[in-house]
Amino acid sequence: MHKGYVFSKYALDKDLKDIGGLWSRIDFRDYIITPKKVWLINRWFQAGCFLQQPAKGIKRRKKYVRLKGGGRIGLTIYEPENISKNAPCLVYYHGGAFVLRDRPSTHRLAQVYTREVRCKVVIVHYRLGKPYPEPVKDCYRALTWVARNADALGIDRERIAVIGDSAGGALAAAVTLIARDKKGPSICFQMLINPVADKNMTSWSMRQFVDSPGWNANLNRQMWDLYMRKGDYGRPEYAAPMSAPSLKGLPPAYVETQEIDCLRDEGNAYADRLAAAGVPVELNEIRGTFNGYDVYDKNKLVQLSVTRRCLVLKRAFAKIPLITRS
Repeated sequence: MHKGYVFSKYALDKDLKDIGGLWSRIDFRDYIITPKKVWLINRWFQAGCFLQQPAKGIKRRKKYVRLKGGGRIGLTIYEPENISKNAPCLVYYHGGAFVLRDRPSTHRLAQVYTREVRCKVVIVHYRLGKPYPEPVKDCYRALTWVARNADALGIDRERIAVIGDSAGGALAAAVTLIARDKKGPSICFQMLINPVADKNMTSWSMRQFVDSPGWNANLNRQMWDLYMRKGDYGRPEYAAPMSAPSLKGLPPAYVETQEIDCLRDEGNAYADRLAAAGVPVELNEIRGTFNGYDVYDKNKLVQLSVTRRCLVLKRAFAKIPLITRS
């Protein structure tokens, strides 16, 4: 058993060294995801989100998507004041191993996107802790609801993009596959930040990063065991997009991966597969960073990374094509 603390052995970017070092001193190799821990973390995140108010010049509102048989999916919508009535929209699927809720940094990032890109951002509060395929169904229902209600929401249904980080990246990729297969809502762009992409966990980065800050292979294995506990129902590609037999016909993509992240290689491989399928894709592997580094939004490197994302989204909504990787 590995107990106590370990010192960082990874070459973190100098701007993240102090922050990442705090994460790196915690030995996560024996950390177990339990219902009590999830409950405590989610209550902490909930309190932080409740206390956080929208920034000046940004409006926030709540909507709900009703589910058959009862229940509902919450949506938080951010938009800048005086935005045009036919605005682009970014549908945001947050990370958290499919069990953790949105956190204050999710809402801060959403407000940066809405302010800098001049778009509406819809955060999808999919049901947590549900086995596959329920979270995917929730995310696709939310997308179709946004598209169906585009006129009432003041959204241009031809300029709807999706974004997801970590587990949310798997969900964002899944809805693009479902929308293609079902000829559903048009998605103009997909932005995948350190996406969960491959449930096989055979990559070099997955074998290497067993004690990395933020996220590691041990936690990743627990995540898959919880998420897939009822099987894949014969559609593994909607759980792990690397399982898809074909990626042809998907929307252009921006894929961001972190050097010190067990998910790095599968994210890079997914970008390669998109490019091989003829999908325009930009891959940005950021050196010296770890999964979840962008929660530290006052950090210089984080601000540079988020600025890059905003520029990419502006080009996507302006329908300026990416250059296909070769």
